[in-house]
Parts: sequence; structure tokens; C-alpha cells
Amino acid sequence: YPLLLFKEFSSTSSTTADGIVTSRVTRNGNAIMEKDLLNHEDLAGDRGMIDDIFDETYREKEGPKPPLRYVWRNIILMSLLHLGALFALTLIPSAKIQTLAWAVLCFVLSALGITAGSHRLWSHRSYKATLPLRIFLTIANSMAFQNDIYEWVRDHRVHHKFSETDADPHNAMRGFFFSHIGWLLVRKHPDVIEKGQKLDLSDIKADKVVMFQRRYYKPSVVLLCFTLPAVVPWYFWDESIVISFFIPAILRYTIGLNATWLVNSAAHMFGNRPYDQNINPRENPLVSLGALGEGFHNYHHTFPYDYSTSEFGWRFNLTTAFIDLMCLLGLASDRKKVSKEVILARKMRTGDGSHKSG
Repeated sequence: YPLLLFKEFSSTSSTTADGIVTSRVTRNGNAIMEKDLLNHEDLAGDRGMIDDIFDETYREKEGPKPPLRYVWRNIILMSLLHLGALFALTLIPSAKIQTLAWAVLCFVLSALGITAGSHRLWSHRSYKATLPLRIFLTIANSMAFQNDIYEWVRDHRVHHKFSETDADPHNAMRGFFFSHIGWLLVRKHPDVIEKGQKLDLSDIKADKVVMFQRRYYKPSVVLLCFTLPAVVPWYFWDESIVISFFIPAILRYTIGLNATWLVNSAAHMFGNRPYDQNINPRENPLVSLGALGEGFHNYHHTFPYDYSTSEFGWRFNLTTAFIDLMCLLGLASDRKKVSKEVILARKMRTGDGSHKSG
């Protein structure tokens, strides 16, 4: 495609009743002229928030970086967890098929608690959920054990607003290991704490389901992340208690953590950038497979308000299929979606050209 011609734009973007962001694009021969530059604050305002839109005004402080302060409790616990997961791998040949199926089910449910719950619903408000669906997603979120929803949302909004800076909790500019797991093993950079305290989280505080989970988070994790996954195989089909604990609980939990972490690490380093080559996040289909659709990360950071985090619908995106099913059942509504013409205009204006080859 030829380059966009930028001349005297007039703002004509709008949001339809279905939450689809539209834009007028005129064609002149082979040239395509974008008639508006999306006003992200207007579009985000439709959701009642702008704290997941990148802050162009942020500047990192000059001078030496603060020294690393290790969190030895986390280092020890994460080491033990991964050793337990390695041991669980040796138990797989001895496990009953029902146990392995149960472990996969627990993985999918807990992952949806993150992807459809704390991420797309609560962090970005990209769709609306009824009370029964919010309760289900909260239960699934506790099964995932990746911090309570309130804390997850706070850190994720800071990540978007200050992506790849000192104020980003898992700044990928500090390397793969840091953005994957290292950020959990050291104290947060002071800028992360400072910016996190300034976010408007009133919408999260107003959600009684979220705040109930926050009050009872530790017992909910013990029950839903470890006890329930382990007890079901042992009680219902007489699985060994060792296998019941280490495969559906420990191994499933460890894989779930790493699938989420790969969005912070691999999807910020490996892949193409068809929507915006000026930002670090990439399109990574392999990460999407493991993270139920969260690997289309260049798209997501370009259009964080899109409920699908991708322009391709259900492709490698089980979470989108789940949200669509919930809408069909009347449990979700008001999905925010960016129109094809706005996506194309953005690809041609700021993308790396990789969309031309598919």
C-alpha cells in the first residue's frame, strides 16, 4: 500500500451503539487518506476511563537507577513451585486420563479468570458483565492466583499507561527474564509505586464483587487454586493424592503463570508490528495459543479498548469466543470493537508493513 497523505484532517471518528469505533476513510486512486487521527481519550471516555492509554508526557528521572532489592520470600517460593512442577511432569504417565482432563479444565477456567476477567473486563472495561458472570470470573480469578483483581488491574493499567518505562511494573526494556518473572522477585521501581497510587481506580472500588474477593483473597486462593483442584480427582475417581495435588494444582498453576508471563516477555520482544512499529509489543500467535488469545499484543497496545485484543475474532483467541458466548447467553454486553477501516488506516500510517504479506 502507498503511504498515507496527511493534509488538513477533520475529526470524524465515532462509536456506534454496538461499541464499534468507526472512521471515515477516502480513496483517491490508489491512495488512502485517513480523515481523522483517532482521539484515544474520546474513545476511552466512552468506557469512562483513560488510565490504560499511553501517557506521552511521562519522562524517566535522570541519574542512576535505584539498586535492586531482592524479595527472598518470592524467590524461594517461585523456585519451590517450579521444582514441584518439574516433579509433576514425571507423574503424568501414572495419572488417570480423568485427572489430566481435569487439569486442562482447571487451566482453562483459571486462565479465563485472568483474560476475560481481570484483563479485558476490569482492566480495560472493553465489555460489560452481569453479576453472575462477574462472580464466575472472580472465582476463576482466585483459581489463577495472580494477585487479586484490584491489584492486577492497578498494575496492568500502569503497564499500559507507562509501557516500557521505569513506571512499567514489568518493563521489557530490562530484558526477557525481568519482564517474565524477575519483576516479581525484586521490589518495584519507585516510579511504579508512585504512578500506581495516582491512578483512578474508583470503578474497581465500586465493584462489590471485586472488593469482596480482595477482603477474602488468601482463603479463596487456598480453596480454589490448590484445595479444590487436588480434592476432586482424589475424591471422585480415587486418584493418588500425590498426583491429584501435583498435576491439577501445582503443574496447572505453574503453566498458567508462565502463559501469562509470556505476554509480558515474549509478546513484547518476538513478532511483527503491523499496527504500530513505534511501540515494543508484538504479534505473537504462539503466545496467543497458550494465553487464550492475549498474544496479539501490538494490536492490543494500539487499541487497548477492543474487547477481542485482536482483529481476527476467534482465531487463536478462546477468550473472545467465551465473551461472545456470554453475550449470546445474555450474561455480557456492550463489546467495544474497532472497525476494519480504522484498523487499516492505522496499519498504513504507523505499521511495519508486515500486514501486506498476511
